[in-house]
Amino acid sequence: MPDRNSTSAAATTAKFIFVTGGVTSSLGKGIISASLAKLLQARGFRVTIQKFDPYINIDPGTLNPYEHGECYVTDDGAETDLDLGHYERFLNVPTSQANNVTTGRIYDHVITKEREGAYLGKTVQVVPHITDEIKRRMLLLGQTGQFDVVITEIGGSIGDIESLPFVESVRQLRWELPENSSLVIHLTLLPYLKAAGELKTKPTQHSVRDLRSAGLQPDILVCRSEHPIPAEMRRKIALFCNVNINSVIESLDADSIYSVPLLMLKEHLDERVIKKLKLQGGAAQPDLDVWKEFLGRLKNPTEEVTIALVGKYVELPDAYKSIIEAFVHAGAQNECKVTVRSIQSDHLSAENVAQQLHGADGVLVAPGFGERGFEGKIAAVQYVRENNIPFFGICLGMQVAVVEFGRNVLGLKDASSTEMDAQTPNPVIAMMEEQKTVTLKGGTMRLGAYDCELRRGSKAAKAYGRNHISERHRHRYEFNNEYLKQYEEAGMLASGRNPETGLVEVVELANHPWFVAGQFHPELKSTVQNPHPLFVRFVKAAIQYRKG
Repeated sequence: MPDRNSTSAAATTAKFIFVTGGVTSSLGKGIISASLAKLLQARGFRVTIQKFDPYINIDPGTLNPYEHGECYVTDDGAETDLDLGHYERFLNVPTSQANNVTTGRIYDHVITKEREGAYLGKTVQVVPHITDEIKRRMLLLGQTGQFDVVITEIGGSIGDIESLPFVESVRQLRWELPENSSLVIHLTLLPYLKAAGELKTKPTQHSVRDLRSAGLQPDILVCRSEHPIPAEMRRKIALFCNVNINSVIESLDADSIYSVPLLMLKEHLDERVIKKLKLQGGAAQPDLDVWKEFLGRLKNPTEEVTIALVGKYVELPDAYKSIIEAFVHAGAQNECKVTVRSIQSDHLSAENVAQQLHGADGVLVAPGFGERGFEGKIAAVQYVRENNIPFFGICLGMQVAVVEFGRNVLGLKDASSTEMDAQTPNPVIAMMEEQKTVTLKGGTMRLGAYDCELRRGSKAAKAYGRNHISERHRHRYEFNNEYLKQYEEAGMLASGRNPETGLVEVVELANHPWFVAGQFHPELKSTVQNPHPLFVRFVKAAIQYRKG
């Protein structure tokens, strides 16, 4: 083991916070990390968050949404964990490839180096080769000089076999980094036993014991609970887990994830972190005025609308996490409560669409891949187009709108996408030229931010308030420009196009109150501070529709 400060870890001036979890998954490490980051940012510190995931996939790009929720795409085209969406929504700062690392990516890098002979014939092992690569990536963002604090969320739960190399890497880094340069926050659960009428601390004690057996002593415990934690119980947890009593932080269930920063402020989590890391130069109190204004609008709406979200993964809310949150932001901006009603596109047909969409003030057709549920989405789009109900299509939702218009307005009865029907005589949606030779699935789509020029005076341009935009993509198929003239003459306008390739980015109907669809994913850029303009305008259209 090297001496403290003797490695490259000492070269960084940033401070490092490592967030681990125990007892069970889904406790909210990402929300706690984002909330702490928000509090530190609001004090004037430059903060970023990174997620280290223990699964062996290179990235979540090929994972079924039912397995892992949505795949979040960054500006630089990285397919990442959905927690990065929380980081961006809270901090209003873009993330990148460097903010999400998986076991698969670590092993892929190390094995590639071994094949290239970089290890000079040495036996390649978990320690030191895998842990060295993990540590290198944990330090990368802190070595850029752009951040004062780097928060690293370790995926999974303590005790998982998959997480052990990450925990060992944190143990080594804590030894190698200068004193007061790092700390560990452990998120755990205090279950409430209804029969006994009390919270139980034993699972937390066992979780901390497992963490300590791996060589890590938590500095702060954040305890998720359905009920307030009595002072005597905090003392017991502090005693058995070897932490200060004021470092036992209560995290009660919140009415909104956006309330958590204020709950953590009340528990003085940021103060404990600043004191333990000896952070200098921040404001005495965080400036959360904008955040509180947002919460005020969110919790005191003057309007209410219902949006039907038509998708194929609606059974798992996390599959459309960014869309749901974009509606929260847009709703608050409009002082409107947005109720999102999920509708399984498999269950939609021309016969039942009116009944299924009854009561909806707007309809969003969601992204997705594959043929399942495609015809149900076609039925939804036809219904809203013919009945002047506000419509918003995203990625596949835009392609569905194009196919429906081709079939039912242009009279191209066999119009389709080559993704759904490779032999269609009217491929109004077709595979992009650069995708035709691709055989691998991972990271091979059109990914990341691309420019778009909006047509002056269009609904999209009015929503954005400008004509040049940049949005994130994740797709293989596109509008077939051979049909563009035919579409525009019939009233479906290509109101947004990529200036370099001519790719149609946005379509809209001129003679419809609000019928706009984008090839890109606007939901990925919506934040608390900057609600996405297309969602804001769509919610406004839904309010107007509801008022008749």
